[in-house]
Amino acid sequence: MELTTALDFARAHTRSVLTTIRGNGRPQLSNVTHWLADDGLIRISITADRAKYTNLTRTPWAALHITREDFWAYAVIEGDVEVTPVATTPDDPTVTELIAYYRALSGEHPDWNDYRRAMITDRRAIVRITPTRAYGMLP
Repeated sequence: MELTTALDFARAHTRSVLTTIRGNGRPQLSNVTHWLADDGLIRISITADRAKYTNLTRTPWAALHITREDFWAYAVIEGDVEVTPVATTPDDPTVTELIAYYRALSGEHPDWNDYRRAMITDRRAIVRITPTRAYGMLP
């Protein structure tokens, strides 16, 4: 499958399963919502207390399995990963990126100040996947 075809599919279907590598070399999977931004990077919001955060900071690689709602079409996108610093202040670059992520997937938040506080309290970060390979089955 061409990477561009898989990326088009990822733009249209934003629910996916993120695969990371545990310390013992086995996979760890998590349901996530992703955003494919205009810069070609796939972004996912995560918290620093989850296994995927630990896995991605240790082994910066991931695969994203994206399916169509009827389950009969899918794409897997693999890529190198960068994890932003954990959000620490209401106006830091991570919170700014989390706001862009939210807007892209959900529109405007009713209280951005509350959202900013929640991102800090949750210890959120953004995973940026640079797509390098794709495979799957699309009609």
